[in-house]
Amino acid sequence: MPRVLVPLAEGFEEIEAVTIIDVLRRAGIEVIAAGLSASPVTGSHSIAIHTDADLETVLDEHYDLIVLPGGLPGSTNLESHTGLLERIQQQAESGHKLAAICAAPLVLASAGVLQFHAATSYPDVLSQDEVDYKELPVVVDKNITTSRSPATTMRFALNLVEQLVGKDKRIEMEDLMLVTRHGAN
Repeated sequence: MPRVLVPLAEGFEEIEAVTIIDVLRRAGIEVIAAGLSASPVTGSHSIAIHTDADLETVLDEHYDLIVLPGGLPGSTNLESHTGLLERIQQQAESGHKLAAICAAPLVLASAGVLQFHAATSYPDVLSQDEVDYKELPVVVDKNITTSRSPATTMRFALNLVEQLVGKDKRIEMEDLMLVTRHGAN
Protein backbone atom coordinates (compact mmCIF):
# COMPACT_ATOMS: atom_id res chain seq x y z
CA MET A 1 0.00 0.00 0.00
CA PRO A 2 1.39 3.44 -0.90
CA ARG A 3 2.31 5.78 1.96
CA VAL A 4 1.64 9.51 1.79
CA LEU A 5 2.77 12.32 4.08
CA VAL A 6 0.58 15.43 4.37
CA PRO A 7 2.35 18.07 6.51
CA LEU A 8 0.00 20.58 8.14
CA ALA A 9 1.14 23.96 9.43
CA GLU A 10 -0.90 26.62 11.19
CA GLY A 11 -2.89 28.49 8.53
CA PHE A 12 -3.30 25.61 6.04
CA GLU A 13 -6.21 25.66 3.57
CA GLU A 14 -8.85 23.39 5.09
CA ILE A 15 -10.65 22.37 1.88
CA GLU A 16 -7.39 21.28 0.33
CA ALA A 17 -6.05 19.37 3.35
CA VAL A 18 -9.27 17.54 4.21
CA THR A 19 -10.11 16.68 0.59
CA ILE A 20 -6.64 15.31 -0.12
CA ILE A 21 -6.52 13.24 3.07
CA ASP A 22 -10.09 11.98 2.67
CA VAL A 23 -9.91 11.01 -1.02
CA LEU A 24 -6.56 9.23 -0.64
CA ARG A 25 -7.79 7.29 2.41
CA ARG A 26 -11.02 6.33 0.62
CA ALA A 27 -8.81 4.87 -2.11
CA GLY A 28 -7.08 2.66 0.46
CA ILE A 29 -3.87 4.69 0.61
CA GLU A 30 -2.09 5.12 3.96
CA VAL A 31 -2.01 8.83 4.76
CA ILE A 32 -0.10 10.36 7.65
CA ALA A 33 -1.28 13.88 8.48
CA ALA A 34 1.61 15.36 10.45
CA GLY A 35 1.54 18.69 12.23
CA LEU A 36 4.39 21.16 12.42
CA SER A 37 2.90 22.15 15.76
CA ALA A 38 1.04 20.22 18.43
CA SER A 39 -2.27 18.66 17.45
CA PRO A 40 -4.75 20.05 16.66
CA VAL A 41 -3.46 22.34 13.91
CA THR A 42 -5.70 25.28 12.99
CA GLY A 43 -6.33 26.21 9.37
CA SER A 44 -6.64 29.61 7.77
CA HIS A 45 -10.40 29.68 8.42
CA SER A 46 -10.16 28.67 12.11
CA ILE A 47 -10.99 24.99 11.59
CA ALA A 48 -8.82 22.74 13.78
CA ILE A 49 -7.66 19.35 12.51
CA HIS A 50 -6.28 16.60 14.73
CA THR A 51 -3.12 15.18 13.19
CA ASP A 52 -1.85 11.61 13.22
CA ALA A 53 1.68 12.55 14.28
CA ASP A 54 4.16 15.30 14.96
CA LEU A 55 6.13 15.98 11.77
CA GLU A 56 9.49 15.60 13.51
CA THR A 57 8.68 11.99 14.49
CA VAL A 58 7.70 10.83 10.98
CA LEU A 59 9.72 13.05 8.63
CA ASP A 60 12.48 10.51 7.96
CA GLU A 61 10.16 7.61 7.10
CA HIS A 62 9.61 6.35 3.52
CA TYR A 63 6.79 7.98 1.55
CA ASP A 64 5.68 7.29 -2.00
CA LEU A 65 4.29 10.84 -2.05
CA ILE A 66 4.62 14.00 0.01
CA VAL A 67 1.70 16.33 -0.70
CA LEU A 68 1.48 19.91 0.55
CA PRO A 69 -1.88 21.64 1.01
CA GLY A 70 -1.83 25.39 0.40
CA GLY A 71 -3.26 28.27 2.33
CA LEU A 72 -1.64 31.26 3.95
CA PRO A 73 0.15 31.51 6.23
CA GLY A 74 0.25 27.68 6.16
CA SER A 75 2.45 27.51 3.06
CA THR A 76 4.93 30.07 4.37
CA ASN A 77 5.01 28.18 7.67
CA LEU A 78 5.85 24.97 5.76
CA GLU A 79 8.45 26.90 3.77
CA SER A 80 10.21 28.02 6.97
CA HIS A 81 10.67 24.42 8.21
CA THR A 82 14.25 23.54 7.23
CA GLY A 83 13.79 19.83 7.92
CA LEU A 84 10.79 19.66 5.59
CA LEU A 85 12.67 21.46 2.81
CA GLU A 86 15.55 18.98 3.15
CA ARG A 87 13.10 16.04 3.10
CA ILE A 88 11.45 17.44 -0.05
CA GLN A 89 14.89 17.63 -1.70
CA GLN A 90 15.60 14.00 -0.74
CA GLN A 91 12.19 12.94 -2.07
CA ALA A 92 12.92 14.62 -5.40
CA GLU A 93 16.46 13.23 -5.65
CA SER A 94 15.19 9.70 -5.04
CA GLY A 95 12.59 10.09 -7.81
CA HIS A 96 9.63 9.75 -5.45
CA LYS A 97 6.52 11.83 -5.93
CA LEU A 98 5.87 15.34 -4.65
CA ALA A 99 2.68 17.37 -4.94
CA ALA A 100 1.52 20.82 -3.90
CA ILE A 101 -1.58 22.91 -4.40
CA CYS A 102 -2.53 26.60 -4.29
CA ALA A 103 0.19 28.55 -2.43
CA ALA A 104 2.19 25.42 -1.50
CA PRO A 105 4.14 25.16 -4.78
CA LEU A 106 6.20 28.02 -3.31
CA VAL A 107 7.53 25.45 -0.80
CA LEU A 108 8.66 23.19 -3.66
CA ALA A 109 10.27 26.21 -5.34
CA SER A 110 12.06 27.16 -2.11
CA ALA A 111 13.35 23.60 -1.83
CA GLY A 112 14.78 24.00 -5.35
CA VAL A 113 12.86 21.11 -6.90
CA LEU A 114 10.64 23.01 -9.36
CA GLN A 115 13.36 24.37 -11.66
CA PHE A 116 12.89 23.18 -15.23
CA HIS A 117 9.45 21.73 -14.44
CA ALA A 118 6.01 22.64 -15.70
CA ALA A 119 3.87 23.71 -12.76
CA THR A 120 0.85 25.69 -11.68
CA SER A 121 -0.26 27.44 -8.49
CA TYR A 122 -2.62 30.05 -7.18
CA PRO A 123 -2.06 33.19 -9.32
CA ASP A 124 1.13 35.12 -8.54
CA VAL A 125 2.56 32.48 -6.18
CA LEU A 126 5.19 31.19 -8.62
CA SER A 127 7.36 33.33 -10.82
CA GLN A 128 7.10 32.41 -14.47
CA ASP A 129 10.88 32.82 -14.52
CA GLU A 130 11.20 29.90 -12.05
CA VAL A 131 9.03 27.34 -13.83
CA ASP A 132 7.25 26.55 -17.08
CA TYR A 133 4.02 28.03 -15.69
CA LYS A 134 0.70 26.59 -16.88
CA GLU A 135 -2.77 27.94 -16.10
CA LEU A 136 -4.30 24.47 -15.82
CA PRO A 137 -6.21 22.86 -12.93
CA VAL A 138 -3.59 20.12 -12.47
CA VAL A 139 -0.08 19.89 -13.93
CA VAL A 140 1.99 16.70 -13.78
CA ASP A 141 5.65 16.90 -14.79
CA LYS A 142 7.71 13.81 -14.06
CA ASN A 143 7.44 13.18 -10.30
CA ILE A 144 5.89 16.56 -9.41
CA THR A 145 2.18 17.38 -9.45
CA THR A 146 0.79 20.86 -8.81
CA SER A 147 -2.67 22.37 -8.73
CA ARG A 148 -4.26 25.82 -8.45
CA SER A 149 -6.81 26.32 -5.70
CA PRO A 150 -9.50 24.95 -3.39
CA ALA A 151 -11.75 24.64 -6.46
CA THR A 152 -9.32 22.22 -8.14
CA THR A 153 -8.65 20.07 -5.09
CA MET A 154 -10.93 17.14 -5.99
CA ARG A 155 -9.35 16.79 -9.45
CA PHE A 156 -5.91 17.08 -7.84
CA ALA A 157 -6.65 14.38 -5.25
CA LEU A 158 -8.13 12.03 -7.85
CA ASN A 159 -5.08 12.55 -10.06
CA LEU A 160 -2.89 11.51 -7.11
CA VAL A 161 -5.05 8.41 -6.58
CA GLU A 162 -4.48 7.45 -10.21
CA GLN A 163 -0.73 7.98 -9.92
CA LEU A 164 -0.49 5.87 -6.77
CA VAL A 165 -2.95 3.04 -7.34
CA GLY A 166 -4.08 3.27 -10.97
CA LYS A 167 -6.75 4.58 -13.28
CA ASP A 168 -9.29 1.90 -12.34
CA LYS A 169 -9.19 3.06 -8.71
CA ARG A 170 -9.59 6.68 -9.80
CA ILE A 171 -12.65 5.77 -11.86
CA GLU A 172 -14.04 3.76 -8.94
CA MET A 173 -13.57 6.75 -6.63
CA GLU A 174 -15.18 9.13 -9.14
CA ASP A 175 -18.16 6.80 -9.46
CA LEU A 176 -18.53 6.37 -5.67
CA MET A 177 -18.40 10.12 -5.08
CA LEU A 178 -20.48 10.99 -8.18
CA VAL A 179 -17.69 13.10 -9.67
CA THR A 180 -18.35 14.44 -13.14
CA ARG A 181 -15.44 13.54 -15.38
CA HIS A 182 -13.73 16.47 -17.12
CA GLY A 183 -11.27 14.54 -19.23
CA ALA A 184 -7.57 14.54 -18.42
CA ASN A 185 -6.41 15.81 -15.01
